[in-house]
Amino acid sequence: MTGKAALAVVLLMCLSQAIDNCNGFMMPREKRQADEGDEQSVDELCKNRPADEYFRLTIEGDCRDVVRCDQAGENGITRLAGVRCPQGLAFDIDRQTCDWKTRVKNCDKLDKPRKALPNLKTDEPVCPKDQLQCGNGECMNKDLFCNDRYDCKDESDENACSVETDPNRAPDCDPNQCVLPDCFCSADGTRIPGGLEPSQVPQLITITFNGAVNVDNMDLYEEIFNNALPNRMNPNGCSIKGTFFVSHKYTNYAFVQELHRKGHEIAVFSLTHKDDPKYWTGGSYDDWLAEMAGARLITERFANISDGSIVGIRAPYLRVGGNKQFQMMEHQFFVYDASITASLGRVPIWPYTLFFRMPHKCNGNAQNCPSRSHPVWEMVMNELDRRDDPTFDESLPGCHMVDSCSNIQTGEQFGRLLRHNFNRHFSTNRAPLGLHFHASWLKSKKEFKDELIKFIEEMLKRNDVYFVNMLQVIQWMQTPTELDNMRDFTEWKDENSKCDVKGQPFCSLSNPCPLTTRELPGETIRLFTCMECPNYYPWILDPTGDGFSTRRKRNVHLNFKNKSKYRNI
Repeated sequence: MTGKAALAVVLLMCLSQAIDNCNGFMMPREKRQADEGDEQSVDELCKNRPADEYFRLTIEGDCRDVVRCDQAGENGITRLAGVRCPQGLAFDIDRQTCDWKTRVKNCDKLDKPRKALPNLKTDEPVCPKDQLQCGNGECMNKDLFCNDRYDCKDESDENACSVETDPNRAPDCDPNQCVLPDCFCSADGTRIPGGLEPSQVPQLITITFNGAVNVDNMDLYEEIFNNALPNRMNPNGCSIKGTFFVSHKYTNYAFVQELHRKGHEIAVFSLTHKDDPKYWTGGSYDDWLAEMAGARLITERFANISDGSIVGIRAPYLRVGGNKQFQMMEHQFFVYDASITASLGRVPIWPYTLFFRMPHKCNGNAQNCPSRSHPVWEMVMNELDRRDDPTFDESLPGCHMVDSCSNIQTGEQFGRLLRHNFNRHFSTNRAPLGLHFHASWLKSKKEFKDELIKFIEEMLKRNDVYFVNMLQVIQWMQTPTELDNMRDFTEWKDENSKCDVKGQPFCSLSNPCPLTTRELPGETIRLFTCMECPNYYPWILDPTGDGFSTRRKRNVHLNFKNKSKYRNI
C-alpha cells in the first residue's frame, strides 16, 4: 500500500468518529490538574470553547500533542484530555485531525482562530423586541441572524448558526401541529407513525446503491433484484424494490431506464461528484441547484423518465449542504434527502419531516445540517451495529454505509451483521432498516453478494418483512397500515408502483454517444442512452448537452415539471 493510500485509510477511520475514539491513530492521554491554581487556568482555557475542539498548550515540540476540554470529569471538574498523533504525523489545528507532518502548516498556532459570537442570551433584555445583540454590542433584527449575509459589523450574526444555536431555528416537535400525511415528528425520533403497536408494523428494509450505473454493476443489480424468481417477491405479491442514487459521469442511461422500468426508484447523487467535501458542506444555493436539479434533468432526458418520480437526493460523501441545500430542494420539488446519519442507539430512528427540529444530533466531521424549517422528508441513515457478537463484544462506533463497517472481512461476518441489525430494528420500534452500499464493495467478494441474497430470501419467507424503496417508505408512513392489511395496501399496487413487472425492455440497443465538452478538456466520454445523442457531453454548465453558454447555467430549474403526484407527495 502506498503512503498516500495508507494515510487515506487512517484518515477515513478517524473522520467517521470522534477523534479521541480513533484507536491506533491518536493515543488518548489524560492531563489531571494537581492544584486549584491549575484548575482555574483550565477553566480560563475552556471558557466558551467547544468540547470537541482540540488545541495546543505550547508550540514547542514536535507538533503531535493537543488537548480538549472534558467537563465529564470527577465531581464535575473541568479537565484537559490530551491526545498524541503517531510518530511521523502532526496535528492540523485548522482541520482538527492528524496528517503527514510535511502537510501541516500551522504548528505555530495554539488554536483555531476565535470567531466573534453574538450575545443571544442575556440576563436582562439589552435590545428592543425582535432584535438580538451582536458580539460587539450592536442590536440587529432577529431575522438577519444566520441568513448567509454579514449584518453585524463584527460578523458575529453568522457564527452561531447550528441546529442548536440558530436563533431562527425550527421549533421543537409539536405533535398537535405536525400531523400526517404532510408532517411527521417525535421528540426523540423513535415514535411509530400512526401510533401503531410494534407487532402490527411491517418491517421495511431499504437497499440503496450510490454511484454510476454501468456495465460494471448492472449484472449485480439484476441478480439481487431478479423479479423473475418467486423468492424475490414481497408478501403482497409485488417484486422487491431498491433505490439507486445515480451520479452522472460514466452512467449508462439505458441501464437506468431499465431499472426504472422494473419499478426501482431512481434518485440523484449529484452531477459532478466533486471530490472536495468542503464544496458540498459550504456549497451555495446555485451550486446545489446546478448539481442536483441538473443531475435530475440529465437523468430524466437520457433515461427517458417522464413520470416525475425522481424526487430524492443523497449528498456526495454524505456532506449535507445546510439550509441552502434544503431551500433548493423545496423550490425544486424534491421530496426527500437521504444524507443525514443518526448515531447508533438502543432504538433506531424513523424518517421525519424537517418542518420541526431534527430529533437527533447532527453527526459527522464538519457536518452542516439544516437548522431552519423545510417541507422536506429526511430519510435518516441509522448507523449499523457492526459487532460480531453483540452479547460479548465491547461497544463499537456504528457505521452508516455497509462498506464503511471496516471490521467486515468475510461473508460470515456480513451475514451476522445483517441478521443482528434486523433483529435490533424488529425487536424495538421496527423503524426502516437501511442497507446502503457501493456496488464495488458487494462485488469485491462473491461471498458478500451471496450472503445478501441469502438474507433477502430468508426474510421473504416471513410475512412481516418488505423490501421497498425510499418513496414506498414515505407512502406507508403517510398512511400507516397494520401488517394484517398490507396485502391490500393500494399505494404499493397502483399503476405507478410497477408491482408486477412483465414484458421486454423498452430499449434493447442503446446509442453509444462519444462526446466531449469544453468543461472537461481532453476527455471523450461515451454517453449510453436510448434517446438521441446530444451535441456535447452534458456537464454542470450545459446539462442538456446542447452547447449552452455559461449565462444559461442557472436556468436548469425551468425545465422541471412540478405537478406530478410524486412532487406533491
